[in-house]
Amino acid sequence: MCQERKPEKLTRHATLSAVQLNTSITPKEDFYWVGTDEPHATRRKLILAKYPEIKKLFGHCPVTKYVAAGIVILQTLISSQARWMSWPVFLVLSYIIGGTCHHILVLAMHELAHNLGFKKMVHNRVYSLFVTGPLVFPAAISFKGYHLEHHRYQGEDGVDADVPTEWEGRVFNTSFRKLIFLTVQIIFYTLRPCIVIPRALGRWHVYNILSSVVYDASVYALGGFPAISYLLMSTFWSGGLHPLAAHFISEHYVFAEGHETYSYYGILNKISFNVGYHNEHHDFPFIPGSRLPQVRQIASEFYDCLPHHTSWLRVMYEFITNPSIGPFSRVKRTRLDVNEKAKLHFQ
Repeated sequence: MCQERKPEKLTRHATLSAVQLNTSITPKEDFYWVGTDEPHATRRKLILAKYPEIKKLFGHCPVTKYVAAGIVILQTLISSQARWMSWPVFLVLSYIIGGTCHHILVLAMHELAHNLGFKKMVHNRVYSLFVTGPLVFPAAISFKGYHLEHHRYQGEDGVDADVPTEWEGRVFNTSFRKLIFLTVQIIFYTLRPCIVIPRALGRWHVYNILSSVVYDASVYALGGFPAISYLLMSTFWSGGLHPLAAHFISEHYVFAEGHETYSYYGILNKISFNVGYHNEHHDFPFIPGSRLPQVRQIASEFYDCLPHHTSWLRVMYEFITNPSIGPFSRVKRTRLDVNEKAKLHFQ
């Protein structure tokens, strides 16, 4: 592993730049197929063997629930005033305030999916229903199932719904089309799991649907259709051409061949539960975002040598303009046999 490289040279050379990116003018026509396991389990073992004190960072972060509650209240109040807004004010607020708030709620949902908001699993699950209220759609329970499989089966063909489909790779292969892809990528993230690995509804899915209906009905009673429209636009912006949404691209799209997960070390981590620390998160999914910087600090020789991003806006720009980067720029593997995949499909 890269801990043996000289630390004084790592940070300067590990930051991704245009020079280090693939410079081919030909769009990719297939994924990066590999025959190896995902790298995080191996690195986790190496780090824990050298720094067992990292286990002390495991556990929930009590602040998460308060941040999420504050944003739910804020967005509910703003939506109630939407009927009085002019169209310019409506659009600006839904993008700057709403888009930012809703993406933070998505990331709070992510923390809760890993049971990092409360000690007990059921408390995390119940609270996630509350957190996703302003998103309008009942996303929490479905997201948890698919996201945990993304961790366990990273890049696995026919299982990891975080990886774009072949259709997406073939259609969105020009700068203009990739701009469209980024604009509406939240739609693909919502529909893709239903195509890649469809699941039957369970009782918690029903609870999630009911909680969303109750919240949406309450907001409608409070502010009418304009209130619902404000929340819908906020959700749309939050997963599209928004700086925070760039982490969907920065995390696993191959910007430097040989690496399938990338961290982002920039200022926007401060308002996004440190989701940018993505190598650290995949190595230690039981550590809340608030403590992920400590992982890098303790085991710096394992992370400083890895390619990483310093600007999410730069990530979006490179994704759109670099012909060699697109939906096909993902690592895929086939480590499971047909029977193992079939079991996952019918869970």
